Amino acid sequence: MPNPLLPPLRHPIADNLAGFMHVLERRGLLHRINRPVSMVHEVTEIHRRVLADNGPALLLESPVMPDGSAAAMPVLVNLFGTTERVALGLGLDVPDLDNLGLGLAQLRSPKPPRDLRSAWASRDMLRAALTLRTRLVQRPACQAVVWRGGEIDLGRLPIQTCWPGEPAPLITWPLVITRAPDDPSDINVGIYRMQVLGRDRAIVRWLPSRGGARHHRLWQQKGLDMPIAIAIGADPVTILAAVMPLPDGLNEMAFSGVLRRRQARLAHGVSVGLPVPAEAEIVLEGSVSATETAAEGPYGDHTGYYNSVESFPVVRLSAITMRRQPVYLSTYTGRPPDEPSRLGEAMTPLFVPLAKEQFPEIKDLWLPPEACSYRAMVVSIDKRYPGQARRLMMGLWSMLPQFSMTKLIIVVDPDINVRDWGDVMWALSTRFDAMRDLVVIPDTPIDYLDFASPRPGLGGKLGLDATNKIASETDREWGRPLAMSNEITDRVDGLWSELGLRG
Repeated sequence: MPNPLLPPLRHPIADNLAGFMHVLERRGLLHRINRPVSMVHEVTEIHRRVLADNGPALLLESPVMPDGSAAAMPVLVNLFGTTERVALGLGLDVPDLDNLGLGLAQLRSPKPPRDLRSAWASRDMLRAALTLRTRLVQRPACQAVVWRGGEIDLGRLPIQTCWPGEPAPLITWPLVITRAPDDPSDINVGIYRMQVLGRDRAIVRWLPSRGGARHHRLWQQKGLDMPIAIAIGADPVTILAAVMPLPDGLNEMAFSGVLRRRQARLAHGVSVGLPVPAEAEIVLEGSVSATETAAEGPYGDHTGYYNSVESFPVVRLSAITMRRQPVYLSTYTGRPPDEPSRLGEAMTPLFVPLAKEQFPEIKDLWLPPEACSYRAMVVSIDKRYPGQARRLMMGLWSMLPQFSMTKLIIVVDPDINVRDWGDVMWALSTRFDAMRDLVVIPDTPIDYLDFASPRPGLGGKLGLDATNKIASETDREWGRPLAMSNEITDRVDGLWSELGLRG
């Protein structure tokens, strides 16, 4: 059934990872590698080069374990290394991501209806979006094989070691599923890397602001270990729902059913009271200790640096389940471009309508992927009064959790292309004054991974007002941009083909 909040599907949505791989391979967007490739560093370097060249997803059919033995399953990397593949995972084309963003903005803050007719339409629209449909599967594919007790061994999985100097293999694409202790419907799905400690033990690294960490604190307050499930290689829609800017309290797995326009298929964990994606390739089940922590790292991160060693909670596994002939999904994080930065770039159209809902003067917004996806922002506005750029900066820093970590906001006029650094630098060079147009705010929340801040999680923010100054913002006559007359440009357009010039 079509959902009026969402753009129409352009392509069938795959039910599982294998189905999506088939879609990609038919389009020439997946490449198989038969030659043995080591899961220690080699796969990272291959992935890095292919991603930088906007290359295909890679299926490693003969991955090599750290001890030199052949892995028991193939490994898939660079799955979402281009915006095209992100859109395909949602059954869309790239231009449709803008309309998907509009739907998410309406879901987050629906506009009041203007009349009875629009009220009736809004009722149907919101009911369609908020009916988060799930279907419980009794014999799910993800539990075709079950390891318990002595069978549990993370060393049997082809878990990647990404960079030199890292202490142990790292699970890099886990969908970590948790819930609140007193509300089974309060479920969170987050992506938190996991360091392998042994056959049945790992560390889960989450920042205090994340949903999984919030749930863990609630269980700790009761003195209880927290149940946890980790899906590796879910269907593409479930994976992408976990990285979308959804309203607080919205279950990502259930919302994936809205995105695919049919029920999300879930299953009960075999050893924990948590739902898991029924079509996942591999699921790890266990508990997060209320008291035990271990030193995590150093690991390479999306900043392009190694993180410092810090303590995070320990997970002990109670079961590992998987499909027959599973595929292990992996990635690496490093200096952009990497797969997380490409995902962030693809997700930017989803943030723009959310921002416009709050600040209608916004014309465009860009989160440059080379700025670690969210640490810098360029935004263009339809400026109408003095001080508007400063007001907007304050509002954006306060609006979304992701924006609260942004270190730098540059505000420009609509004639500037926010995605063109040449255009942005011209605006800064001609419309910005360091004494008047600089906004510095000390001691604000900052990315915990940002070692450049003076204290962990606390640092400064910088705003640059590169808009044309109006009214009381300046005492001088403002410059007038050069522009050729329409008459001349039209005349030259007409004779261009006669000049013997290209373009």
